[in-house]
Amino acid sequence: MTSASDAVSQTLHYLQRASIVLTEQERQRIEIAGFGLNDPASGLQLLTYVNSPRYCAKELVLFPRQTCPEHLHPPFDGTPGKQETFRCRWGEVYLFVDDDSLTPNDAGGEPVCRVPPGSEAWYGCTRYILLRPGEQYTIAPNTRHWFQAGEQGAVVSEFSSESRDELDIFTDPRINRLAGIISDSTALADLS
Repeated sequence: MTSASDAVSQTLHYLQRASIVLTEQERQRIEIAGFGLNDPASGLQLLTYVNSPRYCAKELVLFPRQTCPEHLHPPFDGTPGKQETFRCRWGEVYLFVDDDSLTPNDAGGEPVCRVPPGSEAWYGCTRYILLRPGEQYTIAPNTRHWFQAGEQGAVVSEFSSESRDELDIFTDPRINRLAGIISDSTALADLS
């Protein structure tokens, strides 16, 4: 990606391929989350439809082999933390979770996913589930996880309890969840 407007344009294209229709207001709210890493291999694009104390709904878009870094959603305000269900809408996503029932990354001899170079020390989850369109997985609160798109990229719908991004705990200390977020209409204005 060379610019925010390119990332937004590509995100809209992926959502269209997944047959997800957005209002103009929703198009204006697409966020580009870089986590302060300045690495296009790490990050994701997202749209939050609703986020309230009772529930949250989002679309997550990952470009080919793009990775959302390892993190967890801790308890807060008397809650156990965010519980979330990922449902793949388009493409493929490898979801790595602290869950011993899942497949080891290197079960076939070679890893199916590789973390972004230079970040290997910050990824401890080594078991995954591959989600294809129509498949889903629910992540328990306070559980480490990370995810990476397949070769085509991926669109994932997230349904969860309340999302408090500022409380997320990333295993990589270089990450600032709220750094590098672009969320304004300027990127879309650049497209016209």
